[in-house]
Amino acid sequence: MKTKLFFLMTICFVMVGFSQKAELKAADKALKSGDAASAKASLDGIQGMMAGADEKVQAEYYFMRGKVYADLANKGDNSAFTEAADSFQKVLDLKSGGAKYKDETTQRLAALSADLVNSAVEDNASKKFDEASDKLYMSYKISPRDTIYLYYAASSAVNGGHYDKALGYYEELVTLGYDGGGMVYKATNVDNGQVEEMDKVQRDLMIKSGAYKDPLDERTPSKQAEIVKNMALIYTQTGQDDKALAAFAKARESNPDDVNLVLNEANLYFKLGDKDKFKSLMAQAADMEPNNPDLQYNIGVINMQQGNIEEARTAYKKAIELNPGYVNAQLNLSTTYVDEGNAFIDEMNGLGNSKADIARYEELKKEKDALFREGATILEDALKINPDNQSILTQLKNIYGALGDTENFMKIKKLLGE
Repeated sequence: MKTKLFFLMTICFVMVGFSQKAELKAADKALKSGDAASAKASLDGIQGMMAGADEKVQAEYYFMRGKVYADLANKGDNSAFTEAADSFQKVLDLKSGGAKYKDETTQRLAALSADLVNSAVEDNASKKFDEASDKLYMSYKISPRDTIYLYYAASSAVNGGHYDKALGYYEELVTLGYDGGGMVYKATNVDNGQVEEMDKVQRDLMIKSGAYKDPLDERTPSKQAEIVKNMALIYTQTGQDDKALAAFAKARESNPDDVNLVLNEANLYFKLGDKDKFKSLMAQAADMEPNNPDLQYNIGVINMQQGNIEEARTAYKKAIELNPGYVNAQLNLSTTYVDEGNAFIDEMNGLGNSKADIARYEELKKEKDALFREGATILEDALKINPDNQSILTQLKNIYGALGDTENFMKIKKLLGE
């Protein structure tokens, strides 16, 4: 009886092995004919048998599965990339059974990585940033030495607003000690005069062949500061302010001349309500780039908010001097005079009808109107450069209305089309 049972089990194993080989042949034939879907169906039929199969059979199965899913991915099935990569990796993980397919599997993984990158480029162009990020990260996992793909994965995630994902990628880059700097090798094509980029070995061979000339080595800057800055911005975006401040401090240590780092740190202090620190950092940034009108404008804004009117005016005037068409600086500069004039109104309204009160009222009105006129003059000058700007016209109309200047009030109303 035992002998018969053993015989039946042997027949069963032979049938299973035959079924595996038949389906693998069918899958190979279907794939070669361009029918990846049928090939996939054949492989799916024996998937459950792989756990106990011989390693050589497993290697053949996963190698075939990798090819099938890579083909499906190339035909537009983005979900197939992961299965293709996992299948090829399983071939490489098999100690002995995968030896036959090792070299070709390695080549196919490299090709799959390139396909992922190309597909990610298309996704980015179509603003499918999340998909692009996943594909770039998968390409990096296939080839961990290509850390640039991890960097690009983070960049795509940032572009799509997927900050948690981007932060994870950036933290992984920091852990790896990624720098991103390097050398780019270029040479001029003798035939068309174009400067082309290539790897060093190829470039040197082309120079020796005479097909290229004027070799050029260009060092690309480190990306560490950008990574830390982006991390700090994400920490800020996600409310992790302490981590953001630490990240900015670290970034500025290695890049003390990067004015953008100073600006971003200043904005964080502004968000935290530390306006004195914001003001200090903005002044530092202005010293670093004295001809930047935006810096002067922002210094004006914070001084205006803190009630430092003369300092605000000085900054706004500097911004306008650097950029004569700077509308927001012109509007805010005008507003400083209007606000100062408005400060007299409460006292004016509280005066009585005595001779002294009337004299005081006239004195205050004269000062108020002079300030309003100063504000109007700034905007009239602004109109010479931006004659159709609705914000300037509206604010100017309001000033003339407050002054009781009917002639100018009606003139501006007409310009506004009212």
